[in-house]
Amino acid sequence: MLEPFILTFVYFVVSIVIVLIGLFLFENLTRKYKDMEEVKNGNIAVSLSIIGKVIGICIILSFAVYNSDVIWETIIWGVFGVILQMIAYFLFDLFTKNFSVEEQLAKNNIAVGLMSMGVSIGLAMVIGASIT
Repeated sequence: MLEPFILTFVYFVVSIVIVLIGLFLFENLTRKYKDMEEVKNGNIAVSLSIIGKVIGICIILSFAVYNSDVIWETIIWGVFGVILQMIAYFLFDLFTKNFSVEEQLAKNNIAVGLMSMGVSIGLAMVIGASIT
């Protein structure tokens, strides 16, 4: 009788851990600034980028939970989703040849923050939909 509630709680905890791991990895990938320091200082562009990463990872996790029969499959898909989100961030930076995404986020360029958020959320939808 309590099994659905227990499973929901387990998926909740696993999801939070995966999101925190993802944020930790992204924090250590940026060289020109530290995410939480920028947020503390009011950098909206960095905040938007982080929001996109969190929502993106959660979208992938939601598809993983929905399509997985066991918790370890959700964990694998979640970790894979974080890796794909990191690849998406690098590709976004690579394809914006006229400027560095990281430098523009550090300068609080809100337009770049919105683009970064959109890339993370959009690709998460595609990644999530591909989970079978």
